[in-house]
Amino acid sequence: MTRVQLRRVMRRQRRALTPADRARCVVRLTRRMQGFRPFRNSQRVAVYLPNDGEMDLTLLIGCATRAGKCCYLPVLCPLGSRHLWFSPYRPGDSLRPNRLRILEPVHPTSRRVRARALDLILVPLVAFDEAGNRLGMGGGYYDRSLAFLTHRCYWRKPRIVGVAYDFQRVPVLTPRSWDIPLDAVVTEITAKTF
Repeated sequence: MTRVQLRRVMRRQRRALTPADRARCVVRLTRRMQGFRPFRNSQRVAVYLPNDGEMDLTLLIGCATRAGKCCYLPVLCPLGSRHLWFSPYRPGDSLRPNRLRILEPVHPTSRRVRARALDLILVPLVAFDEAGNRLGMGGGYYDRSLAFLTHRCYWRKPRIVGVAYDFQRVPVLTPRSWDIPLDAVVTEITAKTF
């Protein structure tokens, strides 16, 4: 199956989940994430708001905020650049859609930080494999924004954790030269570190 076909199949499966199944998965993922050491030990955590059937982190964001963690949402760089910055977010903050119609916090640019300032980045994905390879939506935003990690041999911060439904696991994904591998994946069923 090609990457395009795999994206189409997995996105269709995500969107086909019933609201009840989705809610059960969210609760299970939140519990699993709260027990996951990299999440527990992180103070500055990038999260995302669900789009196109992605796992919803709203419950986890509330738990993280109550635990004193600082949450950040990805924000597109202006002028068409395919890089991400991260803006502080607390439940209830004002949001507006970006050029891709994904909600972003309404904050001055002075409050945005680069990925290297974070402890942990939770990334959505379309598919993942047992080697830590991730298939995203195809825009390359996370890979470009995290490319600096390829130059680090010993110290790796932020940690990159994929968030998915367990059915998004595939046997093998062939990474491209620019793909940034995951440090771990957390689903409603498992938490696996690579």
